[in-house]
Amino acid sequence: MAMPRREQSLALAIKGYAWLPDLRRRGRGGPVPMRLLGRPAVAIGGPTAARFFYETGNVERHDAIPGPVLDTLFGRGAVHTLDGRAHDLRKALFVALLMGDGVDTLAKMTGMAFDEAADRWRDAGEISLFDETALVITDTVAQWCGVPEEQSDRIDLAWDLLAMIDGFATLGPRHVWARLARRRQEHNLARLIEEVRRQDPAPSALSAIAHHRVDGRPLDARTAAVELINILRPTTAVTWLVAFAAHAMELWPQIRAKVAESDEYATAFAHEVRRFYPFTPFLGGRAARDLRFQRIDIRHGTTILLDVYGQHHDPRVWPEPYAFRPERFLHRAVGEFELIPQGGGDPRTGHRCPGEQITVAVLGTLAQRLARLPYYLPPQNLTIDLTRIPARVAGGPRIVLARS
Repeated sequence: MAMPRREQSLALAIKGYAWLPDLRRRGRGGPVPMRLLGRPAVAIGGPTAARFFYETGNVERHDAIPGPVLDTLFGRGAVHTLDGRAHDLRKALFVALLMGDGVDTLAKMTGMAFDEAADRWRDAGEISLFDETALVITDTVAQWCGVPEEQSDRIDLAWDLLAMIDGFATLGPRHVWARLARRRQEHNLARLIEEVRRQDPAPSALSAIAHHRVDGRPLDARTAAVELINILRPTTAVTWLVAFAAHAMELWPQIRAKVAESDEYATAFAHEVRRFYPFTPFLGGRAARDLRFQRIDIRHGTTILLDVYGQHHDPRVWPEPYAFRPERFLHRAVGEFELIPQGGGDPRTGHRCPGEQITVAVLGTLAQRLARLPYYLPPQNLTIDLTRIPARVAGGPRIVLARS
């Protein structure tokens, strides 16, 4: 069935997270053909659409991610840009590093570092939870990866990683800073990769990436640096989710004690934060061949957008989607194609992020630590602007801890 294709680039810039959900709502939930940046595109959403999006052979990533996003968020040559055997071989490296026993180790390290930082906050008056959490997470994940502290200014690294995330979806000053931040860190970490290669392999993520070989050849140093950043950056991105966690505990204070007291509830809370709050607006790729989905023909090369934010607020998938209810994740498995902030399907074999376990573990750990702290939020702006991608709590938020 043919439908008119209207250019939607300006609408995306104006509406942000609400863009695709509004568009699909007007299309009664079905696929919506359009043009985006002058190219034919189609928007889809829902678990059936997510399954279609991740079915082998339907969607390809190489050449699908816009250059501005590669030059800020992912990096040129990253695993996100690969398909087929090249993707499988690179993905196996990440699965080995990010889905083993090291997840619990990283979560515990981050929790301990957060506790130590909180001791300093007690006599500091108002502090930015966002900024301080970013420093804690960056320092910890850099240690966990094996990045020597003397070869990495942790504060500069934290601000650069935040900039890469904060500037990927804008063409303003944030985007310029994101490009500069990526260029700086790729340069610094490529030099580190070359130094590590002159040493014997050691058991660390840094060493594993530095010595990773495909068909007998190591990655070039810059690409290896890109992939190291693709562990550091998404872990540091949990900063956004911790800020949202504080926002949730302020709006629904009865939840705070439950998070503090129960590990199981803290994990459910982490899932609900990832579902409820705006972080990933949509995921994209290109049709690998001529396809048909829900009576819509999708030509080879068409951009396919999977509506993540809309799916997470769809009442057909999540009853009362605008109610914040961690209980919906208690005593139930999370479907591979229902909760998709980091992709859908099996992270071991598909394009779902293998670092999702780290995200959930670190967020659950820090949310529980935060819930146990004797803090309060002073008067501030707690609005979240859905036209800004990625969205943030306007006030940070700022918190004040009781003095020791």
